Amino acid sequence: MSCPPRPGARAVRRILPMNGPQEATDAPDLSSVPLFPLPSVVLFPRAVLPLHVFEERYKVMMADALRGRRQIAMALLRPGWERDYHGKPTIDPVVCVGNILSHERLPDGKYNLLLQGQSRARIVSERDSDTPYRLAELEALAETEPPPADMDAERERLSRLFRTAMLGSTPVGRQFRTLLAAGELRTQDVADLVAFNYLEDVALKQLLLGEGDVLRRVRRTLDALEASRPALQAAAYHAARESDASLN
Repeated sequence: MSCPPRPGARAVRRILPMNGPQEATDAPDLSSVPLFPLPSVVLFPRAVLPLHVFEERYKVMMADALRGRRQIAMALLRPGWERDYHGKPTIDPVVCVGNILSHERLPDGKYNLLLQGQSRARIVSERDSDTPYRLAELEALAETEPPPADMDAERERLSRLFRTAMLGSTPVGRQFRTLLAAGELRTQDVADLVAFNYLEDVALKQLLLGEGDVLRRVRRTLDALEASRPALQAAAYHAARESDASLN
């Protein structure tokens, strides 16, 4: 039996933004952006994704990106990608453009990097190129801003969730409580970080990435977080038990 191809990078772990919120100073140039398709990773604006890059074409992509605008668009491979992985397997048209925050080039040419999401975008067309990786022209995803009063209600709902012992007592939960209390991030930005850090359903995360109605996106994110509370509570319980056992 042959094994399915191994994607050219792996996500190491999920982390929140470092040193507080980071603002993009300029709108990204979306005329020609490298595409980095993976089967189970959905990046969101502001979220920071650690990656280990080992496939040859993506090592070339990294070198080119570091010489250029340091931009990479994370794309989600659609089911059946294994059949054409080394060609151009089908990807979702909505991507997240990320900026390389830091990187380490290893002696064998592989890379470790931190990629921070900048913006939602949609693929307009893939560009003909002599590069071994895929390039695309993108356009920013249009978003509908909700009335402030509606977002105030969702922010209070979000704050209540992280005041509970189950979410608010974990290290990541405490970071969210700090973000919410500081008031420096918009509610929709915090909701994106919630989706990235807490939701496990890849299809749902991709749907949320592509949702241009901001209020609907925030509500769906919080609905999913509330629905996942039993699983999160069980995970927190087992983590605490393992931590206690390691001290004995």
